[in-house]
Amino acid sequence: MPRNDTVRFTSSAVKVPPFHQHHRRHDHHHIFLLSDLFSKTKLSFTNFVNSLKTPKLPFHQLAKLHNPPRLIPALHSNPLLLCSASLALTGSQQPDEDGGAAVTVRKGGGAHSEERVLISEVLVRNKDGEELERKDLEKEAIDALKTCRPNSALTVREVQEDVHRIIGSGYFSSCMPVAVDTRDGIRLVFQVEPNQEFQGLVCEGANVLPSKFIEDAFRDGYGKVVNIRRLDEVISSINGCGEPTVGKTRPETILRQLTTKKGQVYSMLQGKRDEDTVLRMGIMEDVSIVPQPAGDTGKVDLILNVVEREKNGGISAGGGISSGITSGPLAGLIGSCAITRRNLFGRNQKVNLSIERGQIDSIYRINYTDPWIEGDDKRTSRSIMIQNSRTPGTFVHGNQPDNSSLTIGRVTAGIEYSRPLRPKWSGTAGLIFQRAGARDDKGNPIIRDFYGSPLTASGNKHDDMLLAKLESVYTVSGDPASPMFVLNMEQGLPVRAEWLAFNRVTGRARKGLVVGPASLFISSSGGHVVGKFPPHEAFPIGGTNSVRGYEEGAIGSGRSYVVGCGELSFPLLGPVQGTIFADYGTDLGSGPTVPEVHTLLPMLEVLGKNVWGMAGPGGDPAGARLKPGSGYGYGLGVRVDSPLGPLRLEYAFNDQRTGRFHFGVGYRN
Repeated sequence: MPRNDTVRFTSSAVKVPPFHQHHRRHDHHHIFLLSDLFSKTKLSFTNFVNSLKTPKLPFHQLAKLHNPPRLIPALHSNPLLLCSASLALTGSQQPDEDGGAAVTVRKGGGAHSEERVLISEVLVRNKDGEELERKDLEKEAIDALKTCRPNSALTVREVQEDVHRIIGSGYFSSCMPVAVDTRDGIRLVFQVEPNQEFQGLVCEGANVLPSKFIEDAFRDGYGKVVNIRRLDEVISSINGCGEPTVGKTRPETILRQLTTKKGQVYSMLQGKRDEDTVLRMGIMEDVSIVPQPAGDTGKVDLILNVVEREKNGGISAGGGISSGITSGPLAGLIGSCAITRRNLFGRNQKVNLSIERGQIDSIYRINYTDPWIEGDDKRTSRSIMIQNSRTPGTFVHGNQPDNSSLTIGRVTAGIEYSRPLRPKWSGTAGLIFQRAGARDDKGNPIIRDFYGSPLTASGNKHDDMLLAKLESVYTVSGDPASPMFVLNMEQGLPVRAEWLAFNRVTGRARKGLVVGPASLFISSSGGHVVGKFPPHEAFPIGGTNSVRGYEEGAIGSGRSYVVGCGELSFPLLGPVQGTIFADYGTDLGSGPTVPEVHTLLPMLEVLGKNVWGMAGPGGDPAGARLKPGSGYGYGLGVRVDSPLGPLRLEYAFNDQRTGRFHFGVGYRN
């Protein structure tokens, strides 16, 4: 695709209005930062120094007062006053005639000497002289003091420095030191006014910077008293994000996702869809498209602002239940773990290493996905997969009468290409190699089950096959109630003489209808196989995702099958829904043709050795187990939405008048 040399990522400054009521301005272009606050503080101290030139109560007269303690007036000459140190400690060094508690100490000599006053008590109070309601703020103010301690001789400058420190803690909008004459001496009271609580955020001028990024920066301060120092740090960090930043993702990887193109009429609805498309890539934390006027031309420039995820990868764990194990609910439990790395090379490519492990099931998989091949204009994706799996053989061969287990092991590797074909239609083409065979409970390869039915089509310990795959999918949306149709075809390619050659076609469809407060779901599936194929690849009928009321594969195992389901769901309470359902399935009489090959079977045993002979068309694992070939089930259940998907608990009766519980995760296929 052509280069976008004019594309760049930028941001505007964030304008945060001040919190104190005396600081509110209606000028939208005024920004208060911490440096502005301290400059105003410096001005207030200048006013204080000038105020000292006015006559004050002589210090030596302070100790002569016998009336109740009174506050020495403080000067408020500036409505923007943040802090003041108007403590009247200046005075003559005449001796205290009545032996009062006030003591004045002169440090040094000459005109620049500083007078010290002995302080008996240091308190922190609110602006009305009362105790602070929040003791944590009182502690913050006391901890900020360095020189002002009880029973210490202080100068005005030292008091001013501690006022600086209280304001510098960031929790207070003003601090007024006041001296109070008491019978025990001079009490120094710091009257503070805490900042307001942070209850909301209004951002002006942040047209480019994503709102979520700003909200996250202030999130830890909601409901707490504003700390100006912390606020300044956050604002500085946000202002620093206004510079263009080079991320890991290539710009063309993002831009090609957009349906909005240069020269089109801008649509806000189309822009919102483009934002959602970029978010669905899974590598962005926030996305916004901001139109900006392009001069007086009547056109707009679109600025796409994105915030990349800090971590595009990680480790996840989960669990599930295997529907192919019927020996007990705990036997089917599966644990899983996956390591994922997204956005490789800045192209949104992904590598996933996953493990699923149960008492019988196991899947080890490595998968690489490129959701959009570079240079392709048809949105073609590519997926490469290598997998080693072991699954129970009960789908086709059922439980063995001697209580031995039977598992099917598969080693699979393949590559698939997918792309949109037309609106609501997509197609997939791939090439897959598979080696599969059966093993007993000790892990040894076997070619026959307990009934003598063959477990491989070639008669060897394993079957090799190279499959060419074609698939077409029609879907309106990801909603399970939306119409869906899938048609899949696999063709075995006999590249080598011993490789299997067969053709398998499957299809499934689903449709949802709204009936008042309830929803009706109708689904069906079917398939047919022609040629030489492994018996464990036959279509099993019956079970949680087939015909409920039967065990897995208990109705039949055939070359052909058809299954239909009708389900009515209705709300019960919150995320809980009730369901009523009915299922039907049949192998269309194809059970005896599985597998349709000649096989060697033991005819008799002489002196402990098997004598082999050629049997006729063998197989029919369904007939050996007296599977009926067709059946139906009906029942009711509940469905609960969860982070893992819908959890289904159902109870169904079959046409043999036996009942069975079914538990599943996710919607039926």
